[in-house]
Amino acid sequence: MRAPWSELPIEFEGVTLTAGPVTILDKIALTLASGPPTVLIGPNGSGKSTLLRLAMGLLAPSGGRITWGGREAVAPLRRAIVFQRPAMLRRSAGANIRLALRAAGIPRAEHARRTGELLELVGLGQLADRAARRLSGGEQQRLALARALARDPAVLFLDEPTASLDPTATKAVEDIIRAVSERNIKVVMATHDLGEARRLAGDVVMLHRGRIVERGAAPAFFDDPQTGEARTFLAGELLV
Repeated sequence: MRAPWSELPIEFEGVTLTAGPVTILDKIALTLASGPPTVLIGPNGSGKSTLLRLAMGLLAPSGGRITWGGREAVAPLRRAIVFQRPAMLRRSAGANIRLALRAAGIPRAEHARRTGELLELVGLGQLADRAARRLSGGEQQRLALARALARDPAVLFLDEPTASLDPTATKAVEDIIRAVSERNIKVVMATHDLGEARRLAGDVVMLHRGRIVERGAAPAFFDDPQTGEARTFLAGELLV
């Protein structure tokens, strides 16, 4: 039997994105393969969020090409993304997930079981009937993660998933990210929090002014950065 096709690796080959005269990403060459989380870091405006949207397929490059498992222009059937401020539908937490399951084509007979499993995974098992918009910020982010996982993704993109959360809520989200990664789902995450990057990253990609300035395994990157930009950024100094 033929092995099931995978959307991984995701390959960026000389990818550029422009908006009028502004270059947002410049000649990005990057491979996102299976394994531990890949964490994108860099100053605000460096291109992290844009790179995630390109990898998800929400944007098309102005130049170069992106392939998913060796193919171009692939529908995002096994990709999911969670934004920094996810929108909550005007319905219960459980109904938010059931709608995501329906959109993913999951048979209705499986909805109750899958909804319960996903809510338990993100620690919201007791809040299935609560209005999603009445959940706290951290609970809403966890619900957004459960909705994204409803489509059984091979790769999960996270854009600043713990921004503005308190330490307790941040830890809860980070624990879910670890659990997801242990299920062999590739996590690609942008964060401004260097502590979070240290805690979660298997490898790190640092962007500055729309270019990748350094990439490496997390321990080597944090202990022995090779570029001046990385050393400056890790020292907490302004990178302009």
